[in-house]
Amino acid sequence: MSVPIGGGHGLTNIEGHTDFDIVWPWNKTENRAPLRRGATAVLRVKNEADSMRFVLPPLLRACDHVLLVDNNSTDATGEAALATASSHGLADKFTLKEYPFDVARAGAEHLAVPERSVHSLAYFYNWCFSHVRTRYSWKWDGDMVLTTEGEVSMADLSWQVGRADAVIRFPRHGLYLESDTRAFLDLGLRNIEEWGFPMTPDFVYSKAPEWEIRTTPKEIRQFALPQGLVVELKYLDGDEFAHWTNPKSFATSVRNRRKRREWLVFNALNDGEVPDGVIEINAPQGEHVVDHVTHTWLPRAPRPFVVDDPDHAKLHLRA
Repeated sequence: MSVPIGGGHGLTNIEGHTDFDIVWPWNKTENRAPLRRGATAVLRVKNEADSMRFVLPPLLRACDHVLLVDNNSTDATGEAALATASSHGLADKFTLKEYPFDVARAGAEHLAVPERSVHSLAYFYNWCFSHVRTRYSWKWDGDMVLTTEGEVSMADLSWQVGRADAVIRFPRHGLYLESDTRAFLDLGLRNIEEWGFPMTPDFVYSKAPEWEIRTTPKEIRQFALPQGLVVELKYLDGDEFAHWTNPKSFATSVRNRRKRREWLVFNALNDGEVPDGVIEINAPQGEHVVDHVTHTWLPRAPRPFVVDDPDHAKLHLRA
């Protein structure tokens, strides 16, 4: 009988890189102490240097610890992250690690890689989370920025979930950046995914057809947070889909509804069109548009967000 992926002592990789074998955190605690109460945000990043100044400060304030794993960045993402944490006086809550192997892109490339390979998304994610030393973890992306109310909500949750067996879902909205002062916020798709997990053998990563998936017991409690707490940065002059084997596959996969929406919005905006449910936001003079959206625009916007004029691609906010 095979051992479940989260059971046993840990995982070895098929390439024999023993320095990157995985020891589950519940089996590897300093001085045999249990995982401490609290929550750690885990970021897996590649070439996200421009986003660090927006992503890290509120996240570091909201969490007990932030672990950032840099996967072969060429834009000094690690250095930018360290500098950001230090400049905000939060370096003691920040850890930087390096993962030196090329990780398969989502889609067909991921499907072709063995699950126990150091190039597998599932293995990479398990290795990242194996370094968590708190009882709870947040799966966070290197382009996700908390709003002012999102920071307060996450900080409140971080101490409450320290001993809880519950999964937290965070809604997020794409923020497409044209410049430092102009962006487009997509409120036409409410994407809400599982971002908070207990650190136990029941919550580990395994291989799915197109990406990694975190195992979750059927009877676990799940909580969904309200809208307007997180934006996901998308740079209109960048390659936002470099981590996918073939973005055109979004059109044919039933599992890629969110990516299809992002692909549509990204290309439409680059063609000068504003899709239904997307609103243009211009920042006041002297303020970056990301700060304006996360500190002012979204916190003041009435809820719920409602798109009621698709013919003219306008977004109206109704209390």
